[in-house]
Amino acid sequence: MNWWSRLSLRGRLVLLGTSGLIVGLAIAGVAMATAMTYSFRGTLDRSADATITEIAALLDEGSTLPSPLPAPAGQVVQVLDTQHSVVAADRNADLLVSLLHDDEIARAQRERITVPGDRALQPDPLRVTARKVADGRVVVVAVPLGDYNRSLELLKTSLWVTYPALITILVAIAWRVVGQALAPVDRLSASAERITGAATDERLPVPPSSDEIQRLAVTLNHMLDRLATTRARQRSFIADAAHELRSPLASMRIQVEVAQKLGDWQSAGDDLLTDLDRLSRLVDDLLLLARADERDGRRVAREPVEMRSLLTNLAKRFATVTVEESDRSLWVEGEQDALIRVVLNLVDNGVRHARTGVVLRAEAEGQQVLVTVTDDGEGIPGPLRERVFDRFTRLDDGRARDAGGTGLGLAIVRELVRRHGGTVRLLDARPGVRAEVRLPRFVDSVM
Repeated sequence: MNWWSRLSLRGRLVLLGTSGLIVGLAIAGVAMATAMTYSFRGTLDRSADATITEIAALLDEGSTLPSPLPAPAGQVVQVLDTQHSVVAADRNADLLVSLLHDDEIARAQRERITVPGDRALQPDPLRVTARKVADGRVVVVAVPLGDYNRSLELLKTSLWVTYPALITILVAIAWRVVGQALAPVDRLSASAERITGAATDERLPVPPSSDEIQRLAVTLNHMLDRLATTRARQRSFIADAAHELRSPLASMRIQVEVAQKLGDWQSAGDDLLTDLDRLSRLVDDLLLLARADERDGRRVAREPVEMRSLLTNLAKRFATVTVEESDRSLWVEGEQDALIRVVLNLVDNGVRHARTGVVLRAEAEGQQVLVTVTDDGEGIPGPLRERVFDRFTRLDDGRARDAGGTGLGLAIVRELVRRHGGTVRLLDARPGVRAEVRLPRFVDSVM
């Protein structure tokens, strides 16, 4: 099938489209030729049968046969006695010699046979029909096949001439129609060639027709929109990451330079360790988000995780965090380390902003487990509660360190929760903020 792969799409469509027409026309031509053959032959046979019926009626009545016998022009008619001798004939038949041989007479009574025309001084073959009447005599009628054969030859010639011409016309029409139909594809291809990775606003032309090509163009433009959004997000992420990495590096450089001049390496070492810790946390968060983007759409490793125990263990790390007790186990399915990171980020965020403390709670809601982290801080204005999930977003002025925060905590929470098939949102706790995480319950644990 190498020849098929080398064909253009236009050639394939034309070949597929016209091949069906070619086969259909061939079948139609064969059917028409067959029908015409049977029609011509049927006309000849009905004419012969009519003559036989007329002669047989005269013989059955016992009437004296006229001489010559009445017959349509062109037909050869003989009446044979029981000895197969000619007793009557029309003007085209021999009165002495039978048109048929003895073995042919019996066969002609069962089926129509063809004999040479020279037996009746005819230029064309004869189609012969015979019928025995009541007194044993046989009526023989022969019809010349000259007109019949010439009509068939004319029909075949016409088909052989018109069929290739018709196929050629159909292929030309199909080639032009398919070319016009694929013209939008050529324009899409040319436009796609002009689109580069640096372009963000170029889109493919959408044809006005409501067909598959228009839907393809719309789908491709939607894909370009998503790619442009992803590209813009990546550029923003890289810029923000560079800014965040530059700040601690610049601070560390200043501290080293100051320590070189003053010789106070002990104090500089403490400050450097603080900046290195912050830099390490930032790099870890960036690596986690990069891995989350790389695994986007992939199924996470699953294992049963009991959320009440998870919250209790995390609360022990903080003096101001308490857990509301629950009288039942609440299981979810997912990565335990990722779920710990989700709750830990929310708790860190709540502890930094709480006045007195943070409360953790887990409860069942139908086929979901609801985990809440509530602080009593100043809260977040409603319009900003969705924005804080963006990467490197802080609500303080400028790009301050926010007590060691990197601006990636809530972004990491949303990515990890989404990978577990759950949702996260921030609500007003009056005072403070309540973070709600909904995760699918572990089915085997639902009683």
